[in-house]
Amino acid sequence: MGSEGRSLNGVAGAGGGGGEEKPRTVVAPGPAEVPTSSAAVDISLPLPEMTPHIMQVSGLCKELVKGWSSVDSSCFSVETVSGGITNLLLKVSVKEGTCSESSVTVRLYGPNTDLVIDRERELLAIPYLSAAGFGALLLGIFENGVIQSFINARTLSPSDMKEPRIAAEIAKQLQKFHQVDIPGSKEPQLWNDIFKFLKKASTLKFEDNDKHKRYDTISFREIQDEVKELKDLSDLLHAPVVFSHNDLLSGNLMLNDLEEKLYFIDFEYGSYSYRGYDIANHFNEYAGFDCDYSLYPDKDVQYHFFRNYLADRPSEVQMQDLEALYIETNTYRLASHIYWALWALIQAKVSPIDFDYLGYFFLRYGEYKKQREFCFSLAQGFLSAPRNG
Repeated sequence: MGSEGRSLNGVAGAGGGGGEEKPRTVVAPGPAEVPTSSAAVDISLPLPEMTPHIMQVSGLCKELVKGWSSVDSSCFSVETVSGGITNLLLKVSVKEGTCSESSVTVRLYGPNTDLVIDRERELLAIPYLSAAGFGALLLGIFENGVIQSFINARTLSPSDMKEPRIAAEIAKQLQKFHQVDIPGSKEPQLWNDIFKFLKKASTLKFEDNDKHKRYDTISFREIQDEVKELKDLSDLLHAPVVFSHNDLLSGNLMLNDLEEKLYFIDFEYGSYSYRGYDIANHFNEYAGFDCDYSLYPDKDVQYHFFRNYLADRPSEVQMQDLEALYIETNTYRLASHIYWALWALIQAKVSPIDFDYLGYFFLRYGEYKKQREFCFSLAQGFLSAPRNG
């Protein structure tokens, strides 16, 4: 996944990585001025074996990054920052003689990711998020990726997210993120995306016999019925619709410890959605890389997050507001499991990455079923309780 971010002080950063050097400023064009190229980079080879493609990446940077057109190719260096589930992230640096080094991030889209990511929606949102103080600056767009400014920070770990000070800052920044106005339709996309995933996931065929046998055990009629019932229940909560990150896992949070700046990165799944969904999806990621959902935050930990999300003075948040957000979040907790379970089925068919996506489907859908009774009962009890006024 990607590498964009926001600082604690509202200052836009640069795009993925660490260290203490202070790169030379890269000037970003305005939203209407972002240069584009029809060129594409072949990412089929690992970085050590893709020297010709490294030259291609350098050439793209010379073409698209302002001020780099005259830089000699010998001054470029390229290194891998991360290889995510949907991206290959590269740090491209330029150093001329004894001059300070300047860097950008090149994000290369993984193959077939257009089946689960709306790139047009992402590219529409990035300039506006950047203008609001979020995300790395968008410097250039090419056929299968983007060039963005470089963030000088470390990626958080799952355990970092639950540290009270960091959790409070995540909550405060998420509330600000949710206030950003992105042009176009403000209709929530969560259920549209889930039903699209369901349609794609239910018609797959696997050449691998063992995979197909596992796939054949899935009841898509059952899943469809579950999705409809969950949608009907969650609609009754009238959750606020906001522009949501939708993928706020530890790998998409970065922190510059020296400057105490927190960054949100990677807006690939960003869309208008429900406030509670975005928070619940973040809480589900407390499970970490081992998917240990016993680590899902308890009520006290959630309330700490909610207080910092809801008000500049957390101690002044009313109990009824905490309770309402708790119900909302823990209802959409189920939607998060359904979304990523169906996403995993599509990836099981199209992704070249060596990962047990089918197993991940069963893990997430199994967690949905495990938490279903508690979450449904919580929402139904809340909805049926008498209200003052």
